[in-house]
Amino acid sequence: MNRLQSKLALRARKADALQARSGAVTTPSKPAASRSIRRVRHDIKVRHVAVASVQHPSPGFVSILLQGDDLIDFPSQSFDDHIKVFVPQDGAEAIRRDYTPRCFDAATGDLTIEFALHEGGAASDWASRLQAGDRVQVAGPKGSMVIPMDYPWYWLIGDPTSLPAISRFLEEAPAGCKVTVVCQIANEGDQREFATAANADVHWVSDYQQLLATVHELELPAGEGFVWGGLEGHTVARLRTMVLEQKGHPREHSKLSAYWKQGLADFSEKG
Repeated sequence: MNRLQSKLALRARKADALQARSGAVTTPSKPAASRSIRRVRHDIKVRHVAVASVQHPSPGFVSILLQGDDLIDFPSQSFDDHIKVFVPQDGAEAIRRDYTPRCFDAATGDLTIEFALHEGGAASDWASRLQAGDRVQVAGPKGSMVIPMDYPWYWLIGDPTSLPAISRFLEEAPAGCKVTVVCQIANEGDQREFATAANADVHWVSDYQQLLATVHELELPAGEGFVWGGLEGHTVARLRTMVLEQKGHPREHSKLSAYWKQGLADFSEKG
């Protein structure tokens, strides 16, 4: 040991001795966040597929099963991915709307999309008229925002437009995963039993005021968790304030998106 090393070692021993006499306790530095959203980009591909079957799981929803060779390399790594669905228009260019891949079976190439029906909705009106054998054009997803599935707890907050994503999350969640769901559904007939191995606590509410009141009453569980939401734009803005500012939940452990906005026909910030 050279002279410099000897001096440094002596200083360290003196510091340890002083700390021991004073009863001071060294507090370890706070570890960095152990989990984060992983962004994955995909090549955008327009896919031409066929309707294999049409089902109505409840009065306000229609579920469309799509099949075709174009789905062989279809990517969907996250429960809240979204694709563009081309909705034909008489004598005009098709309009495009965002929808969640409700379920994709990579082994069979089966893609299911679930549409929330609402009066005057161009896409939902079109979807409600689809029949087996009809041709459909979709594109994407352009990317996936993969949320880790090993958080100790999750909050999922939504409305009919995000109910397919919530359903998919619960189906894919690991056994025993603690999940709190708050979902606005005006028609009780559209409430559903979720197929899940998670430990899910589900709150159905009839309007957005009840949704915000329910979230306000909830206490953030201990430990690191994730808050996800997809719903109407003005409501999600208030939800962000409540969860991130009033409750102090870390922004990096949340994803709160406007799936639609009152008064706008084609609005989405799903990411």
